[in-house]
Amino acid sequence: MCRQLILTALVLVIAASAVTVADARVASFPSFRTPSKNIACAYVAQRSLGGPFLRCDLLSGLRPEPTRRCEFDWGAVVMRPKTKAHASCISDTVYDKRAPILAYGRTWSRGAFRCQPARNGLTCRSGSHGLFLSRQSWRVW
Repeated sequence: MCRQLILTALVLVIAASAVTVADARVASFPSFRTPSKNIACAYVAQRSLGGPFLRCDLLSGLRPEPTRRCEFDWGAVVMRPKTKAHASCISDTVYDKRAPILAYGRTWSRGAFRCQPARNGLTCRSGSHGLFLSRQSWRVW
């Protein structure tokens, strides 16, 4: 009985800390999802984490996949304020089911980044650079 009580308490402590970490992550990284719920983007401003940058993940993965070797998944594009965006080989995700849905035609902006979803995909820009993501294709400039 005592052992079961200790295990139950331990599970509750772990669950509470996981919620706290998840809540902190959402508060620390402004994010959104597209109406299709296939794309999620998060903005990281903190220099200690390599920011500022915008990362957009596709649940369906990048198509076509980049030709470079990837040990995990070609599932994201990362964009910095003044450089061309690039595909990212990832083993994690910025996708958060609690992130708000950015409606078609609306604009989301943080720092130097501006994103707008449309029925054919998501376009994000920073100055003269940008990215386009959809289930069928992707491109960066």
